[in-house]
Amino acid sequence: MSVNNPLQDPGFFRNPYPTFAALRGTSPVQKVSSGGGRSSYLVTGYAEAREAFTDPRLSKDTAAFFAGKDTGRNLHPAVSQSMLATDPPQHIRLRSLVTKAFTPGAVARLRPCIASVTDELLDAWVPGEQADAIESLAVPLPVTVICQLLGVPNADRAAVRIWSNELFAAGQPARIDAASHAVAGYMADLITAKRRAPDDSLLSDLIRARGGEDRLSEDELVSLAVLILVAGHETTTNLIGNALLALLQTPDSLHRLRDDPDLVDAAVDELLRFDSPVSMATLRFATEAISLGGTEIPAGSPVLIAPGAANRDPARFTDPDRLDLERDAKGHLAFGHGIHRCLGAPLARAEGEIAFRRIVTRFPRLRLAVPSAELQWRHTRLMRGLEALPVLP
Repeated sequence: MSVNNPLQDPGFFRNPYPTFAALRGTSPVQKVSSGGGRSSYLVTGYAEAREAFTDPRLSKDTAAFFAGKDTGRNLHPAVSQSMLATDPPQHIRLRSLVTKAFTPGAVARLRPCIASVTDELLDAWVPGEQADAIESLAVPLPVTVICQLLGVPNADRAAVRIWSNELFAAGQPARIDAASHAVAGYMADLITAKRRAPDDSLLSDLIRARGGEDRLSEDELVSLAVLILVAGHETTTNLIGNALLALLQTPDSLHRLRDDPDLVDAAVDELLRFDSPVSMATLRFATEAISLGGTEIPAGSPVLIAPGAANRDPARFTDPDRLDLERDAKGHLAFGHGIHRCLGAPLARAEGEIAFRRIVTRFPRLRLAVPSAELQWRHTRLMRGLEALPVLP
């Protein structure tokens, strides 16, 4: 591992936790090289991460940060200037328009749909025959649910998934930029279609907010639609894949859930803590000089908060590298913290809970189909997820 450029270590994507632990052991906040001659301040401590998530001096207005700078990038504004990249009051205005779709009550009404989709997908698993739990469950379940919520036609969902995956291709800026234009162009066309023929989808609701109250510009409408589409399934896909692998690698935990499926709901927090689907949060920058974790961060510096590292901080969680379903893992940072906490967290939790409950009750002999060392992880520093998870039901 290179201390100066730890995020480029070849083993980082497979297992970032030794790198995070080594960095945290030196300092919970420190300057690291992020490649291309650039550097950032990386936050790996739990207390420091919670503080950073709520510090208003750490801005998410990346348009302001990159103004006048030649980045050599061609990201579509719908992606580069989404709600994730805004500060109050703009962030509050945009978030308020979609919050109602992801409240616990709204998600509770989606649970029958989630259960039906899960059962249909698991019906294709044949005992004794290998299945890829990512492509046959972890991807299509949240993609189907979020596409139904937005009103994305069935025929377009495969393309949506490909574009979303490309947006997180670490070290591949041309692929990321191309995907951003593809998905933004698609959503702009879908908005045009929904405007002509409104329905009861969330996208039509947002269009009505744009037309009726004039609270959304057209660019904001496209950007919100893209964000909901992508964020609405990426986190859940990785939650299901990472958690299922963790359970398969700790048979005692898996047996406990099989014996008592009602433990699943409480276990989700520990599974989220143990292998967070979001390894590092999106970029922030210091609007003024600040001190965090004993480290001085100059004004204008980019800051990366690592929930994956914070959730393994031994100062917060005892024996953090061990999966312990008895642990009270509430307070984990897998969904972030503060005003930018993941809007879709209730939906992701519901999808994960339903999927795990169905799996442990329907497939009591489920096991890995290949040695864990052969598993391939996605090359993205923001998300943490598997390329595939071969299992034998």
